[in-house]
Amino acid sequence: MTTTHTATEASSGPGTSWAVFEQAEPGLASTVRRRFGQYRHHVLATLRADGSPRLTGLEADFREGELWLGMMPNSRKALDLRRDPRFALFANPGSGTGMGGGDVRVSGRAEEVTDPAGLARWAAGAPDGELPAAFHLFRAVVAEVVHITVESEEMLLRTWRPGRRSRTVRRGDDDAPPRVEPAG
Repeated sequence: MTTTHTATEASSGPGTSWAVFEQAEPGLASTVRRRFGQYRHHVLATLRADGSPRLTGLEADFREGELWLGMMPNSRKALDLRRDPRFALFANPGSGTGMGGGDVRVSGRAEEVTDPAGLARWAAGAPDGELPAAFHLFRAVVAEVVHITVESEEMLLRTWRPGRRSRTVRRGDDDAPPRVEPAG
């Protein structure tokens, strides 16, 4: 699929496809996909023209080894990503305080797909009647994946970035410094 790139992309750091992340960290990738699969709507953070954050709802789509972000034509979030492709996608936390498998976030850059054949191929895999006649489609270039859970009295932050193994940081609710576990 053909994608467009912006000048901001070079300054936003390295990234990779969802498939590369899945291959590097299959357990974490499975946890993250399962967590996103619990709910249909999630929260996308983009940057407004003035640099302030914009939070909007979004459905995440994992297909063909990619994480896809589809949007209505000329939506503010799509225009934000065209101008500055950096994003963070936070899985719907659900109701209550149980964390339902933890919090997960994927961040990186969004590459817009503009190739008509690529758009048609992606649209063909969408459930019938769920796509508008026109839409924006972005492929996520993954730069960081974070999974946060609570275990006993500690918060566990598991983080992955391209070219590195995941790392886990444990933090208690006291004033002791966080502990970094060796990469496993």
